[in-house]
Amino acid sequence: MTRTVSTLTALGAAAIVASCSTAPVQEARSPKAQRELAAALAGRTAQAPVRCIPNYRANQMEIIDDYTILFRDGRTVYVQNPRGGCRGIDLGGYTLVTRQYGTAQLCDGDINQIVDLRSGIGGGACVFSPFVPYKKS
Repeated sequence: MTRTVSTLTALGAAAIVASCSTAPVQEARSPKAQRELAAALAGRTAQAPVRCIPNYRANQMEIIDDYTILFRDGRTVYVQNPRGGCRGIDLGGYTLVTRQYGTAQLCDGDINQIVDLRSGIGGGACVFSPFVPYKKS
């Protein structure tokens, strides 16, 4: 009986730990988002992921869907797949507000606010993952 209780306790603990996984959930891209991403990356080759990118201007950011944001810096396009996505950012009428403290870079781990442009009210947040640079071949 004691062995059964300890086995059940161990299985329960393992289930709890597994449910706390921080692995990003990537939903399937819509056909439209797939086309937009393919067009933006056409003729470019993926490089090794980087932790930070130079700060950007708002007109250099492109929202593909809730799970994909592009940042352009000259000839390089950085692909950002925020951990768990940025729910609602693709709806239009929302923007991503980033705050840098003591740095002029956007980095893996930065927490960014999603804000409704009409009301100015925050609509959630998302956390950046590493950035994947794509450069012209």
